[in-house]
Amino acid sequence: MLDFDLAELYDVEARVLNQAVKRNIKRFPSDFMFQLSLNEWGEISNSSQIVMSSRENRGLKYLLFAFTEQGVAMLSSVLKSSKAIDINIAIMRAFVMLRQHLSDYADLKQEIGKLERDMKRKFKDIDEALRYLLSPKSKPMEIGFKQKGRTK
Repeated sequence: MLDFDLAELYDVEARVLNQAVKRNIKRFPSDFMFQLSLNEWGEISNSSQIVMSSRENRGLKYLLFAFTEQGVAMLSSVLKSSKAIDINIAIMRAFVMLRQHLSDYADLKQEIGKLERDMKRKFKDIDEALRYLLSPKSKPMEIGFKQKGRTK
């Protein structure tokens, strides 16, 4: 997302957002944020159906910042608006919930692994019993009285 869109989202001025980023530049590595070149900004502003003149002029004076998903989340921790604070709290709660779900998933995975081992052992016993019953040496012996020279 571009800085002016995020400024609107976080309910701050774009100038304030950019100042916060510059004051906390170590929090925004290249995989969190980067600056658009003039050519990139020109392509975006020309392809947009709704272009505001302030955005158009700004691209010529200042290079815009573009933020990745991680950069958007990091912005919520460096901005002081109440909306940014609320978003930051929501992000932290989401991480806690995600960690809990991963923990639950790990327990489930362990239970499934135990069940697989038990089933393999049981099926191994059944497989051995079937092989024994179907092997040639396990044919039942004929029992009863036999007369010499007499066939069935």
